[in-house]
Amino acid sequence: MSTNNDIKRIGILFSGGPAPAANAVISAATLGFVNSGIAVVGFFDGYEDLERYSADTPLIEGHDYLCLRRDDVSGIRNRKDIILRTSRANPGKAINSLEDLADPEKNSKLRAVYEALEAHKIDALVSIGGDDTLKTANYLYRMQELMPELRRVSIVHLPKTIDNDYYGIDWTFGFFSAAHYAAAEIRNLGADATSTKVWYVLEIMGRKAGWLTYAAGIAGEATRMLSVEDFDGEFDLNEEADELAELMEIRARDGREYGVVCVAEGLAHKLPDSQRPQETDEHGNIVLGAAQIGKMLAAAMEKRYEERTGDSMKVRHKQVGYETRCSAPSAFDVLLGTQLGTGAFRALTEEGLTGHMVSVEKQLQLKYVPFDELIDPKTLKTRVRFIDKESDFYKLARALEYQKREHPDLEC
Repeated sequence: MSTNNDIKRIGILFSGGPAPAANAVISAATLGFVNSGIAVVGFFDGYEDLERYSADTPLIEGHDYLCLRRDDVSGIRNRKDIILRTSRANPGKAINSLEDLADPEKNSKLRAVYEALEAHKIDALVSIGGDDTLKTANYLYRMQELMPELRRVSIVHLPKTIDNDYYGIDWTFGFFSAAHYAAAEIRNLGADATSTKVWYVLEIMGRKAGWLTYAAGIAGEATRMLSVEDFDGEFDLNEEADELAELMEIRARDGREYGVVCVAEGLAHKLPDSQRPQETDEHGNIVLGAAQIGKMLAAAMEKRYEERTGDSMKVRHKQVGYETRCSAPSAFDVLLGTQLGTGAFRALTEEGLTGHMVSVEKQLQLKYVPFDELIDPKTLKTRVRFIDKESDFYKLARALEYQKREHPDLEC
């Protein structure tokens, strides 16, 4: 196989939240390069050490990075941990415009990353991560355009998120593994609910979109599924609790005094100001785990049901979160991850690309998406892919939920 002879040494890193099949991506990418005589430097902990780099504080092999060889990445595709570890270090946090990329005060961490790559003679960087990692990849790519004195380092990005809300790819690796884990939790809670005559509200990860909630709900046979896409405006907790209390009444009359409602944690963002939790993280985002939108909804459902009927019915709350993103990778996610990893190798060596994200279409056919199609050129923010309420995927979820009334004229 012919390769781009200008690439002698590549860097690879994983940034942001974990995802099942992460090691499949790292393994396939590394094998492609080392089998072609290209050295691979695996940087630990995402951008955490790179953004602190200076000539006075060099990176230490074995602590900050590892020279990856075949034996390091063989037999790891199904491991649950990430061999390069990860972090949420964001060297582009201070960047708000293209002009900022040339501002020494705002680009200092990005320049530190670049200087670290220079010190290790990195010709190309393969980044694996979510939307913030994609933004960082774009910053490193654009910064070189604005600062022609910099030696060119090719930048290729691989999309990762269990939320599956990425533009440019239909399914992200780890999504189906996480959905499978959450679906099993729904089925377990469903069995408990049936046995004890209670309701559960299961809160599932999904900061911006409801892909994971709906996939898990469909596979786990949830009674009802709710996500950000279901509400064009605000999510009124009390109004929705009344809707669900009515569903509880109808099921009780049908002899089903139990159910499982799945809600996406991102619904907390849509609460009215009077109901929205105030705790935020360093990025100004609501701390969704602490917000506990599911717990709030469960309490409101229980209260509203008693007000409507005069009877009590227990509604319990549960969260399924971090455990989904470190679950065992499914065969599909391993296949998808390895193809994306191989795609990074082919993008750089066969296609000579930079400023592109590796993607797949149809039956894992590789395609390469320019950063320009994924990132708003004015805001430099990544585009979020919500569930289209006119899509067949959304209609499938709605069709499989418990209907309030069965057709009265059915005869067998």
